[in-house]
Amino acid sequence: MTRGVSPPIAEAGFGVFALFASGYVLSYALRTVNAVIAPELVDQFGFSNAQLGALSSAYFFSFIVMQLPLGVWLDRFGSRDTDSTLLAIAALGCLMFALATEAWVLGLARVVIGIGVSGALMSGLRAFRFAFAPERQQRLAAWMLTAGTLGALISTVPAQLALPVIGWRGLFFLCAGLLALAAVCLRVLLPAEPRQPATPLAEQWRAYLEVFRERYFWRFVVPSVTLQATFIAMQSLWAGPWFTRVLGMSATQSAQALLVINVVLMFAYLLLGWVMPRLAARGWSTLSVTVGGSLLMIGAQAVIVLADGAWAWLAWLPFAVGVTVFTPVQSHVSLTFRGALTGRAFSAFNMMIFVGIFFTQWLFGVLVDVLGRQLGLEQGPAFRWALACWLVLQVLALAVMIGWRVKPPGGQSAAI
Repeated sequence: MTRGVSPPIAEAGFGVFALFASGYVLSYALRTVNAVIAPELVDQFGFSNAQLGALSSAYFFSFIVMQLPLGVWLDRFGSRDTDSTLLAIAALGCLMFALATEAWVLGLARVVIGIGVSGALMSGLRAFRFAFAPERQQRLAAWMLTAGTLGALISTVPAQLALPVIGWRGLFFLCAGLLALAAVCLRVLLPAEPRQPATPLAEQWRAYLEVFRERYFWRFVVPSVTLQATFIAMQSLWAGPWFTRVLGMSATQSAQALLVINVVLMFAYLLLGWVMPRLAARGWSTLSVTVGGSLLMIGAQAVIVLADGAWAWLAWLPFAVGVTVFTPVQSHVSLTFRGALTGRAFSAFNMMIFVGIFFTQWLFGVLVDVLGRQLGLEQGPAFRWALACWLVLQVLALAVMIGWRVKPPGGQSAAI
């Protein structure tokens, strides 16, 4: 048990994980569902690639805006109260999306949804620090991402099969009800955490300077806002259009491919949770694990850019496996800070990741449109050239992480 343990939440045991994971499942489903419903939205609202990217990235924009206040709230009010309140807001956003008849309302609803689910992962990770032993933290983080991938699975073939029955509006009505249920269960079933003494607002925000001044923090943020963000941007939106417009797959085939990718991703996270303690016992550092996964991602994307044919989508599988190494990175870096900064360290790191996702998801669509208009490229080549540009950025980011020799705060070991 770490110092500063809150006995009531520690006694809740596995229920702590289960309750926070339930909210994160829904969060991830809402993050990725646009990849499946994109054709429906394009047909009904006439979105261009840039507009579709902007709509989906509105979710991530609100994530960015929320992360810094989220860290303050988590450290001040605790994980239970913060997350349950935000999930209720997410339920309202789903209702707005389901009832929208104009494009701007859809965008506003995505912002509200993003605000509401912005604490789903960070609340859980912070709660785990005070409920479980230090050596279990990275395994729990991997399991949370496994739960999130379950949400991504739900938003593929199951969502595709539900569309003819209840439509995309029905999907969001259903999500609204489930989010409200998750919020109530968190509030009722988990004990409240002792609240930290009130401190001046300026002092609460000034604590972020300690996080953002730390060079070790930035060493790992740089690859996270490029490699990790690229995968999430693709998984949550552009993978679907890639399969249909670049590889010529049908909407059903695209949903099936996304399902397989997310199944592989889910089992990769499970495997990561099992293997991380064993790698640590053998002396593997977070840096070495991250470099290995990053190289796998870069190689997979090079194949994706060039591959064509019926089996080209299989190159996305190693892309998904490689991204899992960034799960322990966030926990590792955040837990190098003192306990009172736990929520702010997690949320600051998360904010930077979502900055990368927002710009990648939005600007990727802009770049595809520009390549089509200015160079006269067809959709397929435009998508390929756009991903090639992003691949160059990722290679540069990996070089920064490898070459920047800085140690964790206090000069402690950088091992996992």
